[in-house]
Amino acid sequence: MGFLDALLGRSKPKKPDLDRLFALPTAAITLEAAAALKPTGVGAVCFRAAEGAAFAQIESDVRELLDSGGDGPKIELSTDSYGYTWLVTRHEPTDLEGLVTDIHAVNASLESGGFGPQLLCSVVAFAGPDGRRIGLVYLYKRGTFYPFAPTSGEKRDNALELQVRGAVGADLPVESDLSRWFPVWGAPGL
Repeated sequence: MGFLDALLGRSKPKKPDLDRLFALPTAAITLEAAAALKPTGVGAVCFRAAEGAAFAQIESDVRELLDSGGDGPKIELSTDSYGYTWLVTRHEPTDLEGLVTDIHAVNASLESGGFGPQLLCSVVAFAGPDGRRIGLVYLYKRGTFYPFAPTSGEKRDNALELQVRGAVGADLPVESDLSRWFPVWGAPGL
């Protein structure tokens, strides 16, 4: 950062820390104990698909890498109503570590290919015995998490979101600015 940047109050944005994703299994144990919410085995990475051969090649490489496990998880690709692409991976609900590893691999592959600016977020889905669903959303550009609990229609369960924030706050870097807790309507698994 240069002298003028400091003088004018400009700062460089923090680089995302994808290794923070590996804190999710610990947070899942806390979440189960505090709110009876367990992983569903569904996770997804949301990004703005770019045009061109380079992006298509990286997307193909990621799918090949994650699908190479034989009977392992298969990757699904979907597009939401806002034009964002979701790369969805499914694991056994007890294999949260494998799910997080796949999500990390997708993010890292897109980032190393120069497509980091197209990454929006990653979501890992949880569900309770009463049917409540919640996603822990990782904001790529901020390096923080927040809970998102959709209910019927396009409504949210704010009380559950705040309860989850309180439960996992010691395990995950939770986004402190509530205005950045964007709804991810139509996120796979929620």
